[in-house]
Amino acid sequence: MVESGRTSLTELARLFLKLGTIGFGGPAAHIAMMEDEVVRRRGWLTREQFLDYLGATNLIPGPNSTELAIHIGHARAGWPGLVVAGICFILPAALIVTAVAWAYVRFGTLPAIEGVFYGVKPVVIAVVVQALLGLGKAALKSPTLMALGLAAVIAAATGVHELVVLFAGGAAMALLSRATGGTTSALVALGSPLVLTGAVAPFSLGTLFGVFLKTGAVLFGSGYVLLAFLRADLVERLGWLTEQQLLDAVAIGQVTPGPVFTTATFVGYVLGGGPGAAVATVGIFLPAFFFVALSGPLVPRLRRSPTAGAVLDGVNAASLALMAVVTWQLARAALVDPATILLAGASAVLLLRYRVSSAWLVLSGAIAGVIATGLSHRG
Repeated sequence: MVESGRTSLTELARLFLKLGTIGFGGPAAHIAMMEDEVVRRRGWLTREQFLDYLGATNLIPGPNSTELAIHIGHARAGWPGLVVAGICFILPAALIVTAVAWAYVRFGTLPAIEGVFYGVKPVVIAVVVQALLGLGKAALKSPTLMALGLAAVIAAATGVHELVVLFAGGAAMALLSRATGGTTSALVALGSPLVLTGAVAPFSLGTLFGVFLKTGAVLFGSGYVLLAFLRADLVERLGWLTEQQLLDAVAIGQVTPGPVFTTATFVGYVLGGGPGAAVATVGIFLPAFFFVALSGPLVPRLRRSPTAGAVLDGVNAASLALMAVVTWQLARAALVDPATILLAGASAVLLLRYRVSSAWLVLSGAIAGVIATGLSHRG
């Protein structure tokens, strides 16, 4: 049952501060946790509404899970909610990454946190599978959409670029809807970083802000795409980072909770201390707020148009297909021994049968992982 009315800014802030703090596992896991909280537990959105916002985030540049948080905030509390939800989802991760960056600069290496991720990754797999099962019922609501979803899974698994999968899904459903007389078109601006090799440029906060603002405004794709953008600008063009420092930065963005784009926070701190971390973080996330502010109010209108609604249906099915392929890839890396398989299975039972909060399961997994790796090191 969907809760009518508006949500208080305090409640929004509380939820997204929590998700930003315990959201390990990357965008797929973040999306699954948001679905659990705002659809299953709180009834703030229907599954169909949640899927529409998820589809919309896949069609604009920037960090998908952060943009989804911003969409939810706008849907439940208007423009103030848009700002509060986004900032509260980003802030915990930015603070955690800043602390890790301080340790990195101070000691010259990454903190040892393998135990946390050993225990958290299997739990994350269970959380994402739960979300896929629930969202799949809403997204794959016809034989045509089921067939489209299967085709998208096959395409993604064989290496077809994620944007091609998404737009092909939307286009296929648009073509099928043309019998009703609807027409649709989509224009997406893609950018690429300027790659120049030269001498080291003098560091400035203004240039740092510009690099990350451009990256946030044009980047589609995963943390590996982010790596390519930052390498072109910060290693090759400006000469501010070494290859190893950049790899360390991307690794920290991947393994700490919250948005992967907090890689920017790490880079900013390494280059310019606290001010650098703040400038880089604002630069890379600011376009997400702008794009959601522009596109968010259009999503309900698109759903009312038969052809545009068909495009959204196709994009939603393709989005879930991409999420399923990522989950399979994550599972292969996370379920490495009987202990992790058991942890994932137990988490799935607790989620699906007893509706235990994913937040508690993630925290429990982290504790179990630390204990398990501590015991193995003693042995």
